Amino acid sequence: MPNWKLTLAYDGTAFHGWQVQPGLRTIQGELQSALQRILGGHEPAPLPQGSGRTDTGVHALGQVASFTLAAPIPPENLLRALNRTLPAAIRVLEAQPVSGGFHARHSAIAKTYEYRIFRSDLCSPFLAPYVHTCRWPLKMDLLVQAARDVAGEHDFISLAASDPELPQRGEDGESDRPSTVRTIFSSEWHELPDDLLIYRVRGNGFLHHMVRNLVGTMLEIARGQFPADSMPQILAARARSAAGPTAPAKGLFLHSVEYDPDTLL
Repeated sequence: MPNWKLTLAYDGTAFHGWQVQPGLRTIQGELQSALQRILGGHEPAPLPQGSGRTDTGVHALGQVASFTLAAPIPPENLLRALNRTLPAAIRVLEAQPVSGGFHARHSAIAKTYEYRIFRSDLCSPFLAPYVHTCRWPLKMDLLVQAARDVAGEHDFISLAASDPELPQRGEDGESDRPSTVRTIFSSEWHELPDDLLIYRVRGNGFLHHMVRNLVGTMLEIARGQFPADSMPQILAARARSAAGPTAPAKGLFLHSVEYDPDTLL
């Protein structure tokens, strides 16, 4: 059966995250419903598998999903049909046939997230749903240093929310939880015009709420609530209570997902 890779962008404001949930609007659920309408009962609609779950209110510029279809549909026709069927808040940017071994989550080698902050009092109503408004004075040098301290391989359990859907034991039956060690390839803040501040982080994987907890913690450091050099100690503590608050979902975007080209062929 043909295997498909979709690249999607969506405004997560009105959705209860990516993962399908009974009685709630989700990105995965809307995508499956759109496929069902396109297939017209000729085959059951697959449940598209995403590169990762985005939470309620989180947006995406380049989410990736994969699924198989029996029906032989030209890529341009599937792309057109999905965008005609999906709600306007979800757009399919690309529909690409890929190898049978490709999986949106398991084949991913890196992801980039972006967090957007607005630093003034008067935020446009057209921007407000997509930024976290931060009115406190922030020391940029402290933000930059905290972001640098995150780069590399670390145990990020201090910056992860408890996820009730994770198994209580690892696949080997020995460990209590899956590994919380991740490698961050880059972690940077950028000042943009019009009072915008952007945090961009690229890594081989991310824990539940990890980026939002990183942002919340770095903001606390930059406004003097935590010591300037506290990020290494927060990571070493391996305790969520050592870190700062969780930044709001609305400022977070899944920017892009990367794959080895060989997995697509």
